[in-house]
Amino acid sequence: MAAMRAPRTPRIVRDARILGGTPIIQGTRVPVRAIAFIWRATGDRARIQYAYPSLTASDIDKAIHYYEAHRAEIDRDLLDEQGEGD
Repeated sequence: MAAMRAPRTPRIVRDARILGGTPIIQGTRVPVRAIAFIWRATGDRARIQYAYPSLTASDIDKAIHYYEAHRAEIDRDLLDEQGEGD
């Protein structure tokens, strides 16, 4: 399966071969949920940049935008990852 672009957020892609198809920043293995986790905890883009120095400010902004547009899905992924989901 080829990478599919998410609407209106071209740097965020899903590819079934990478992390099971979870939304990631294109060209990386950084999942949007990882950015969302830090964003929810701190609201600080600088902390995200520190944790993922290879990402550009634009990458971080696009991941946050994607998270805001798909909050329920990403929050569910975070809960599942932490073992707190259904």
